[in-house]
Amino acid sequence: MDSRPRVLGVVLAGGEGSRLAPLTRDRAKPAVPFGGVYRLIDFALSNLVNGGYLRIAVLTQYKSHSLDRHIAQCWRMSPLFGNFVMSVPAQMRVGKRWFEGSADAIYQNLNLIQDESPKYICVFGADHIYRMDPSQMVAAHIASGAGVTVAGIRVPVSEASRFGIIEPDASGRIARFREKPSDAVGLADAPDFALASMGNYVFSTDVLVAAVKEDAVRAGSRHDMGGDIITTLVEKGQAAVYDFSTNIVPGSTERDRGYWRDVGTLDSYFDAQMDLISVHPVFNLYNLAWPIHTWYGSLPPAKFVFDEDGRRGYAVDSIVAPGAILSGAILRRCVVSPGVHVDSGALVEDSVLMHDVRIGPGAIVKRAILDKTVTIPADARIGVDPEHDRARGFVVSDEGVVVVGKGAVVTP
Repeated sequence: MDSRPRVLGVVLAGGEGSRLAPLTRDRAKPAVPFGGVYRLIDFALSNLVNGGYLRIAVLTQYKSHSLDRHIAQCWRMSPLFGNFVMSVPAQMRVGKRWFEGSADAIYQNLNLIQDESPKYICVFGADHIYRMDPSQMVAAHIASGAGVTVAGIRVPVSEASRFGIIEPDASGRIARFREKPSDAVGLADAPDFALASMGNYVFSTDVLVAAVKEDAVRAGSRHDMGGDIITTLVEKGQAAVYDFSTNIVPGSTERDRGYWRDVGTLDSYFDAQMDLISVHPVFNLYNLAWPIHTWYGSLPPAKFVFDEDGRRGYAVDSIVAPGAILSGAILRRCVVSPGVHVDSGALVEDSVLMHDVRIGPGAIVKRAILDKTVTIPADARIGVDPEHDRARGFVVSDEGVVVVGKGAVVTP
């Protein structure tokens, strides 16, 4: 008989992701493709499943069709043992309204908690890139005796103003939680670093249920897990911290241990993609001891054709997914998704090509993100002159990455 405590996973996947536009024009942020064959949500779900937690509710809201379809196609669990990964939209059980925040999303779905009767609940975000064994965090939570445990990652004090900052006391409880402080306090054992909240929480079920019920009727609440629920539990002395640097994932290396990226902006999303393609990757997709699970259909292998001077198909320092064809084209430092076709004489550098992108003969693409089914015709240019691209109506990030939305055709 399994003696482990009963744990329910709740993944908050309702984020609008406006800072990732135009990639979120037609899809929820957790459904945005990443790393050639994955979706952002695959990382949170893989961590929970690899950690042994096979009952997971994914709370969705904005533009959730492609996310719901991905979960239905990829994340099927055997019902034989009661396992599931299920999408849960706003059901309006407490009134004719959508989720008004992450805490309200849980409040509106308290029936799920009642049905499953878990002793502990892992509440994880859906759009971060990382590996983590959640069972180690659950064990730390149980040992602490706290009502909630918040995962914290060490960040330089100079960057603390970008995060919710945890100030722990000597016992491991959270003495103070502040959103984006300009005067963050360094850790006792590392004064140049502060603990930033990762947006991952382990709750004792009774504490979470009581907290979201109280929050639902609190005047002025934003109904936010971090800003309202965690802050309130810190004030009550019920919150503990879990230092992510102590989490040991099977198969990890010194280079990728403790890796975590919030891909909330176009530049952070692009940089995280580029992390994948080094010789010794900062984030290692090839750790088969803790795989990132996904599904991308039945596709043939990638193909590189033509070996003629001036017409040689190859890719270097790149990831190339199944179904891609590089026909006499050169790719350097690229992430290439399934179904991409790049024709003779084309040059693509430092770019992310999503599913079924078409790049014509002689085209040049540099420092660009091309969403699904984008077409770059023969001899067209994108990313060569970002200001010209901006004038043509394309989105250009703060760091000069040009982003072309789904289905667009770039004129020569």
